[in-house]
Amino acid sequence: MDNWEFARLEYRAAGTLGADRFMDWTATFHHPGGVLRWGTDERFDDLRHLNRAGQAGWQAYDRAVIHVKDEPHRLSSVTYSMRRPIPADLNGADPDA
Repeated sequence: MDNWEFARLEYRAAGTLGADRFMDWTATFHHPGGVLRWGTDERFDDLRHLNRAGQAGWQAYDRAVIHVKDEPHRLSSVTYSMRRPIPADLNGADPDA
């Protein structure tokens, strides 16, 4: 049986004013060690950030989407729930068992 640690990747529209306010996107990774700001993209490109998390062993298991009010075709944010197994030596388990 695996024990898991959990994290989330928040990908949100970064703009505040104007017609392009939903064009820039900022990625923030929340994990047990703290918060990492992974930068701002000029266009929606969450795959790059998902691949970055995957290289560190994180698996996305859920996605939540928030749309702009009264505009269902326009995203405001996407949050990915992630997990990865905790290595047995950190679980306090006997590695020889």
